[in-house]
Amino acid sequence: FGPSYQQNLAGNQSVIAFSLGLIMVFLILAALYEMWVLPIAIMMGLPFALFGAGLTLILFRMENDIYFQVSLLTLIGLSAKNAILIVEFAIESVRAENMSYREAAIHAARVRFRPIIMTSIAFILGAVPLATATGAGANSQHSVGFGIIGGMIGSTCIATLFIPAFFVICMNMSKKEENNS
Repeated sequence: FGPSYQQNLAGNQSVIAFSLGLIMVFLILAALYEMWVLPIAIMMGLPFALFGAGLTLILFRMENDIYFQVSLLTLIGLSAKNAILIVEFAIESVRAENMSYREAAIHAARVRFRPIIMTSIAFILGAVPLATATGAGANSQHSVGFGIIGGMIGSTCIATLFIPAFFVICMNMSKKEENNS
């Protein structure tokens, strides 16, 4: 039985897998930072990766198959990694150097920009062989490769600009909630 048959049998299990992936990343980040608000700032960068992957899907007229959905699961971790690089450095600047949230976010974005670009380019280039594959199974490799490349370009180009703002907004909201309690 082919992948199409198995995908039809599975139904909406990809939605369940994607949702569980998001929940697991959120809970792990909440445990790591010992606060609920920082994972929200990190997770707010995910739509940019999904937008990039979806745009790539449309531009190259590809199907939303199970292989593309695997690339979306991969993008959860990869785009979260980019956001973590900024948020981790910003929260340490707030705690250690007593910076304001805004100053810490700008400082973190400047300092961590190069490592984010370097790791993203390395991963994009690592997915190029999937996107340019030939032979048996090439279509499945194209789905994974183009999904990862498009998502990482979206995450790197767009989310990197917005994550510092999300950090400031979430931390200010958290501060207001603490003052109201």
